[in-house]
Amino acid sequence: MTSQNFNYIFQLSIENYHKHDHVDTPIQNPYPADSLEHLLYLKNWIDTVQWHLEDIIRDPQIDAQDALQIKRRIDRSNQERTDVVEYIDSWFLQKFKEVVPETEASINTESPAWAIDRLSILALKIYHMEIEANRPDATEVHKKACQQKLEILLAQREDLSIAIDQLLEDIARGIKYMKVYRQMKMYNDESLNPVLYQQKSK
Repeated sequence: MTSQNFNYIFQLSIENYHKHDHVDTPIQNPYPADSLEHLLYLKNWIDTVQWHLEDIIRDPQIDAQDALQIKRRIDRSNQERTDVVEYIDSWFLQKFKEVVPETEASINTESPAWAIDRLSILALKIYHMEIEANRPDATEVHKKACQQKLEILLAQREDLSIAIDQLLEDIARGIKYMKVYRQMKMYNDESLNPVLYQQKSK
């Protein structure tokens, strides 16, 4: 699989979400549960729902209790996002397990899955910026500014796609190697978040 496949899956997920455009829409993942495609679709669906939750919570008229519930939902979403990224990296670790890195092989600044995570977010930025660039009720100034931003985002996606393909090729050839650091998030851990463990000790 290449970045072209990743981008296609992300676009499919975004388009499927916007058929109903509601944060409580159940996911209908079209890919087999044990496949990389399934993980990629799930990853982008989580990102897409969270994108819209972030929009909702910024409503200045939102009820405080509703905002708190959404904030907690966003926290859970961030945890799910991290989990899925690590599942994707585990898939790549399995794929490349027989590759023997060269003596001078180097490590990348981020794992393949975290680079793909950025590609998923870019797909969302592009989708929504394109809407803004063509919004009928927007001013020409607004649409022109958004079109300029859209062109930058498209160039960024092209560059990142090339970089991801090159990284995966380099790992396959043993020029680079993967090293995954499992999540070190502290705020959800009752033994690491002082607000949580101090509550338990009272």
